[in-house]
Amino acid sequence: MALPVKDQLRYWGVATVIFVAVLYLLGDVLLPFVIGGAIAYFVDPVADRLERLGLSRSAATAVITVASVLLFVLMVLMVVPALIAQMIDLINVLPQLFQDLRTFVSTHFPSVLDRESNAHQMIASVMETLKSRSGDLLKTLAGSVGSAINVVLLLVIVPVVAVYLLLDWDRMIARIDQLLPLDHAPVIRRLAGEIDAVLASFVRGMGTVCLILGTYYAVALMIVGLQFGLVVGLIAGLVTFIPYLGALIGGALAIGLALFQFWGDWLSIGLVAAIFALGQVVEGNLLTPKLVGSSVGLHPVWLLLALSVFGALFGFVGMLIAVPVAAALGVLARFATGQYLGSRLYRGLTGQDND
Repeated sequence: MALPVKDQLRYWGVATVIFVAVLYLLGDVLLPFVIGGAIAYFVDPVADRLERLGLSRSAATAVITVASVLLFVLMVLMVVPALIAQMIDLINVLPQLFQDLRTFVSTHFPSVLDRESNAHQMIASVMETLKSRSGDLLKTLAGSVGSAINVVLLLVIVPVVAVYLLLDWDRMIARIDQLLPLDHAPVIRRLAGEIDAVLASFVRGMGTVCLILGTYYAVALMIVGLQFGLVVGLIAGLVTFIPYLGALIGGALAIGLALFQFWGDWLSIGLVAAIFALGQVVEGNLLTPKLVGSSVGLHPVWLLLALSVFGALFGFVGMLIAVPVAAALGVLARFATGQYLGSRLYRGLTGQDND
């Protein structure tokens, strides 16, 4: 005989609390395993396709591993040195950029530097607040980064975890399926399928979109001649998974740098702005509809909320699992809404009479 609903809720509630507590206590330790699992999930369709072409699971995993190593080596040899050089140059040139900004403001907006003006007082207040909080912020960032990202673990454990999980992925899924409660297995399978569809559309699709747009922004800005174009393209590509934010941050940074570098050369400044405008048009009308689809169901505000909440609770690991959890909660919320609309609590006696 099946357990009463009350007992089931108690057991699942306790299991959820234990899971959250373990994640909170072991978040930093779990980081390499979370990243390795995400990589395995991301490339599992590639392994499945290679299996359909006649390769065994071991051979498919070996092919993907070798290709990934070659791609990583190619990036290290070609992209990483240029990226590091541009980031160092950007850090070195920041004082001069601030000095140029002060000169520009004093020339074109002298009222801002007038100590008696409201604009100057407001800017001074903001800068004083930032200055007072900068020490705490740097300590927090240093502590979280130092505890969350261990370079040795990431470079050694993550690839090993990803390879082993990819090799055993289908067997693990089959084993989990066998352990599902028999009374609820069909519903759980359906919900898991919907969650997987959302994640496949969003994570894999948006990952491809981020890669394409990041490459496009970096190459186009470097062709125009913008300094630090590679860094700007990388930043814009990384945050593209939040709609409009990538173009907004990258565009503001690129146009700001272009104003300092090309001041007076309005054609070059216009080209930089046009690059991001074209990127937005291509993303909204071609890349996102084709690679992500329109029925993912993850609203940008929901994503921002998930990233903020899970980042605050669980640190860097929380930010990594924020999108999958947000997708799962979205599917569960739609399922709960459907159950509610068909329940007696919603329909009442009037709804039953109409049936």
